[in-house]
Amino acid sequence: MRTLASPASHEVVIKRSRFVAHAARVDSQADTLDFYESVIDPSATHNCWAWRLDYLYRFNDDGEPGSTAGRPILSAIEGKELDHVMVVVTRYFGGIKLGVGGLVRAYSGSAAKCLDQAGIVDIQPSTECTIKAAFQWTGQVYSALEACGAMKLSEEFLDEGVQILVEIPESELAKLKTILRDTTRGEVSL
Repeated sequence: MRTLASPASHEVVIKRSRFVAHAARVDSQADTLDFYESVIDPSATHNCWAWRLDYLYRFNDDGEPGSTAGRPILSAIEGKELDHVMVVVTRYFGGIKLGVGGLVRAYSGSAAKCLDQAGIVDIQPSTECTIKAAFQWTGQVYSALEACGAMKLSEEFLDEGVQILVEIPESELAKLKTILRDTTRGEVSL
């Protein structure tokens, strides 16, 4: 999953209208509301927003002509292949109408520049699992964990062997199962 490294803000003036974009990572729909309430300016002409959270997304034009604000903001998020992200762009009207194309460019451009300033990180989903192995297989288990990028969280020595709690990227779990099966003749439980 690609998401934002940190919150960010970006401001631009286009034909005397001021656009202030704020972007942040959100992990729930409640977070989207909290973020929105923390950055909007009720005295501004428009507070347009968009967010994407897993398979859900929402956007709002807040009084701008249909699909000239919220949808372009969402397009900026999707264009950078981001998830768990919300962007709010506040517009202070400067007296000059921008037209449909001008609004789309202003909202999408300010959102995209704000997202660039925030920086992007890749977060790999991970899972925890417990491995139980007889002492004779500990070398193979440790090698398999290293090969799959697993992180040992705890290790307990029992009478019958070792029990290890690990955190591993979900994308590497099948590989770990295969390596353990092949190198220990299926005698290690995962």
